[in-house]
Amino acid sequence: MKYNAPNKCPVCGEKLSITKLGCHKCSTSIEGNFEPCEFCSLPEDDLNFLKIFIRCRGSIKDVEKEMGISYPTVRSKLDTVIKSLGFEVSLKEAEKENEGKKAAKAEILDKLSKGELTPNEATEKIKNL
Repeated sequence: MKYNAPNKCPVCGEKLSITKLGCHKCSTSIEGNFEPCEFCSLPEDDLNFLKIFIRCRGSIKDVEKEMGISYPTVRSKLDTVIKSLGFEVSLKEAEKENEGKKAAKAEILDKLSKGELTPNEATEKIKNL
């Protein structure tokens, strides 16, 4: 099993740096101060979303179909990844995200009331917004 490297110091909370790299095959090791991959610090859910987004060539409609989520939810997840990578989402985009979350929540509640989702499924989907 592979584990993701921690990216924050458990003592002070500062960003950790990579100081040693090693080869599992020949046991070569290299020491220095290396910057970690910025994608490596993304939570697993965000990384999976990003993989699907790339596989779908950025087509939000295709991401909707593959993940079974609404357009506003795709936009919200994309904005979350953008922010996690250190980019700014404009105020206009942030307002759209809030509107999208409200619309997605309403859609989930509508499906719940129609019996298309169980309460547990609806709760999980709302948590993932």
